[in-house]
Amino acid sequence: MEKRWILTTTPSEDEVENFSQLLSIEKPLAGLLMKRGIKTVEDAQLFFNPDISKLHDPFLMKDMDKAVERLSKAVIDNEKILIYGDYDVDGTSAVALVYSFLKEIIGSEYKNYIEYYIPDRYLEGYGISDQGIEYCHANDFTLLISLDCGIKANDKVDFANSYGIDVIICDHHLAGDELPKAVAVLDPKCEECPYPYKELSGCGVGFKLIQGYCKYFNLPDQLWLSKLDLVAISIASDIVAITGENRILAYFGLIIINRFPRVGIKSIIEQSGIKVHYPPTENTIFNRIISISDLVFNVGPRINAAGRINTGRESVKLLICDDEDKSMDIGKNINTHNDKRRELDKIATSEAINEFLSNVDYSEKKSIVLYNPDWNKGIIGIVASRLVEEFYRPTIILTKSTDGLITGSARSIKEFNIYNGINHCADLLEHFGGHNYAAGLSLKEENLKAFSEKFEKFVEEEIQDDHAFVPEIEVDMELDLTDITSKFVENLKKFAPFGPGNMAPIFLSRHLVEEGNARIVGEKHIKLRVLYRNKNCHSFDAIAFNQKENFDKVISGNDFDLLYHVEENTWNNITSIQLNVKDIKSSN
Repeated sequence: MEKRWILTTTPSEDEVENFSQLLSIEKPLAGLLMKRGIKTVEDAQLFFNPDISKLHDPFLMKDMDKAVERLSKAVIDNEKILIYGDYDVDGTSAVALVYSFLKEIIGSEYKNYIEYYIPDRYLEGYGISDQGIEYCHANDFTLLISLDCGIKANDKVDFANSYGIDVIICDHHLAGDELPKAVAVLDPKCEECPYPYKELSGCGVGFKLIQGYCKYFNLPDQLWLSKLDLVAISIASDIVAITGENRILAYFGLIIINRFPRVGIKSIIEQSGIKVHYPPTENTIFNRIISISDLVFNVGPRINAAGRINTGRESVKLLICDDEDKSMDIGKNINTHNDKRRELDKIATSEAINEFLSNVDYSEKKSIVLYNPDWNKGIIGIVASRLVEEFYRPTIILTKSTDGLITGSARSIKEFNIYNGINHCADLLEHFGGHNYAAGLSLKEENLKAFSEKFEKFVEEEIQDDHAFVPEIEVDMELDLTDITSKFVENLKKFAPFGPGNMAPIFLSRHLVEEGNARIVGEKHIKLRVLYRNKNCHSFDAIAFNQKENFDKVISGNDFDLLYHVEENTWNNITSIQLNVKDIKSSN
């Protein structure tokens, strides 16, 4: 698919030159910092050296005092506590975090007082369920802590209250018009919450709860520091911004994962096929083995697969496991689920693409809404993402749910807030919730046609410019290949961890040629080596994943422009600089 290249605004040459000298770093990297809002030496020092002491006071969060007070009462009075979380990575990692913490502070009899509960994706659906509350009541739990869910569960909280069960909500989703009547609602996105950082993951909110508990009772910081690996996994997998407080949490979480991984995380890393050695050879985050990208593409999907194919309880069991042999067994089971998830995903994606293309007026459609009762509920979100990649349209994929309703997952494009689009059709829905770019919904089958038409009309009204349906790539800056040195790469690595709000920079180099050995590898990737035609500069290895369609541009002998990340590649124990190509266009 053709893409638009958008070169973002660059600070003035004088500003960049001055900042470069102040920081003693290369001008392109000084400019990159400035474009990311870092314009003082102090800000740059904090960016390059995240400081755990800069985490915000948890008691700045509305209701934190109430939450800590109620949790401490339950611990002191030996009440039974049910830790309830969503079945995805964010929810299961949050449950593992709070469960592990309470296990440590309660001691040897923890099994008598705490338990975790993950709803069945197919039988109960997302969020706090009636079945979960009934389980809580039947087993004499008097406090329910919901993690990564609950902010819109007003009726469920009322139901729990009717049984005398108190609820503490730890969530990061958008609230409804009225908050649930819980004993405490922790959610930085609530309008009345003064907490200064709004982009915490669900696990991150659970982390602030245990941090607040430790602060209130003057417990050792190690009790919450040791849980940062779980927070890092949630930040990466839930695709939240890696800025501000999340940057600090992810940074130190990666240190734990690389140096002292809990056995469950170590197991899933090994199952993913990543070759690692513990401890790393160098005692520094910047030479880490596991990155945010590894968590996003290898660790997170496997943890998610348990809830998609079987039960999210398996993921929690893995993350809290302290026995290496048992963790390997659980990890193998989860990896098997992931293999099945991939197979189902591949089949359903192919069917969905074919169904969309079979529509006689598909090219006129501004949105994609597809329903197939046979698609697996656990993979429809992935299928929606695949179709956004293929057609770049707001997409909703629906299937039949066990409750007789149609349930769906929605994914969007940069130019369209899909939560607003679904909210516009709320009169046709039974339930919905989510973010700007991802959401979930359910509706009666008889409302499907009306919903599809109303949603399509809303997208048409909201997106008037057809250019919005052409994906764009934001280019950080133009770069001369001669600027790419070993020192440049070492300083660039200090920008990590990368993620939303701090993406790995994309550079543009113009009028390049291929050295003469370009080839297709793995059927759809291009391996090449690039340089300037008439400039004294050595060539660089490059890899263009899934860009076979650009091969003719590369071998034509004509100049081409390249968008790329600058990375390191290690092969046969030799590390070299490699350009990870994002797109290729013929030079003007």
